[in-house]
Amino acid sequence: MQNTIQLPFPAADPFLLPARDGRYYLYCTSEAGDEFPVYVSADLTRWERCGTALSKATARWGVGCFWAPECYEIDGRYYLFYSADWKENPTGALENFRIGAAVADSPAGPFTDLSDRPIFDPGYPVIDANLYAEDGAYYLYYSRCCYEHSVDGLEESWIYGVRLRPDFSGTVGDPVLLLRPEQPWEGRSAAATGRRWNEGSYLCRHEGRYYMTYSANFFGGPDYAVGYATADHPLGPYRKAAENPILERGGVVTGTGHSCLFTTAQGQLMICYHGRTEATGPDRIAFLSPARFTPDGRLVVDR
Repeated sequence: MQNTIQLPFPAADPFLLPARDGRYYLYCTSEAGDEFPVYVSADLTRWERCGTALSKATARWGVGCFWAPECYEIDGRYYLFYSADWKENPTGALENFRIGAAVADSPAGPFTDLSDRPIFDPGYPVIDANLYAEDGAYYLYYSRCCYEHSVDGLEESWIYGVRLRPDFSGTVGDPVLLLRPEQPWEGRSAAATGRRWNEGSYLCRHEGRYYMTYSANFFGGPDYAVGYATADHPLGPYRKAAENPILERGGVVTGTGHSCLFTTAQGQLMICYHGRTEATGPDRIAFLSPARFTPDGRLVVDR
């Protein structure tokens, strides 16, 4: 862990945005799931809370389980993508999560929902929105929840991608299945939970290839870990790396997952993720570790 920075506050599902004002903004899930705290730093080591991006009190359609915010700067404005429990639930589903988007003029917010309903509703619960933009096209990646999604006697979470309209008012075409649990390490918590997960995706491009990081295993347990897959197109098909997982429990840190990649002002690629330690207790804490692409195209984390 000699290369890793541990942030001094709880930050589940962290997303880090290097903003055009030269500072770094971190958005995260609160452990209560009722708001999205925002933190800011000039150097990645000294942080202060600068606001709340969105909360149960200010949202237009969500009533709880506000999870996994990600913020993107688009044409001078800031767009927050997130998942929450939708207030419209005629069937009484125990998991009624959908994906929404909100906008602000500042990376610190406050953000206002684009609509009084989710921007994406495939008819089943979804979480972990991730956006990728290229040549004027926008792609939304998300995780279909395990809830009522049984495969061979276990419930599974799968990762999909779909193209978005430029104004985020809907989708273009149908969602495409990209990743599902299939590697042995992705089933470490299956016996105890009855579930297998692929979730928390993040997409980037390097030298013409698309790299999708994702998390597997139970988020609340020590085996939560990060792998990656590659493709030649944003919507795949994706091939999982044989060396997965590339980030897992080690030293005093367990439950390492739900990551994103970013590049510092000095040009260093970093991975931001959450984990737990015995000293910090049950809350998820954010960590920053250097990452790199090797000459043969592998993605490596240097903790």
